[in-house]
Amino acid sequence: QVQLVESGGGLVQAGESLTLSCTASGSIFTINGMGWYRQASVNERELVARIALGQTKYADSVAGRFTISRDNAKNTVYLQMNNLEPGDTAVYYCWVQGRERPYGSPGYNPHNDYWGQGTQVTVAS
Repeated sequence: QVQLVESGGGLVQAGESLTLSCTASGSIFTINGMGWYRQASVNERELVARIALGQTKYADSVAGRFTISRDNAKNTVYLQMNNLEPGDTAVYYCWVQGRERPYGSPGYNPHNDYWGQGTQVTVAS
């Protein structure tokens, strides 16, 4: 019903840049928030950046280097990653929270969390 398509991962040298993109499509009607999380090896998945409730939040480790943006008309979220470091190496997951029917519709109409399949970012030193 809802598809999240990610792209932009790859292998880069330290100090280089990558841009990730994620587009939501299918039966999603309203998007409340979009963002990016990452998971390195056996570590827990952690927030990288998100836009939700009109607020933007970044992990301290990426603040000043990464920039998140949204194109609401295209249901797309981007993550511009500059000055990449080896510590940024992880699988990056797109996150979308939204509803499949308009807000206020009768019946069961929750907001759900959707996740992309993950895209690998590897930063070599």
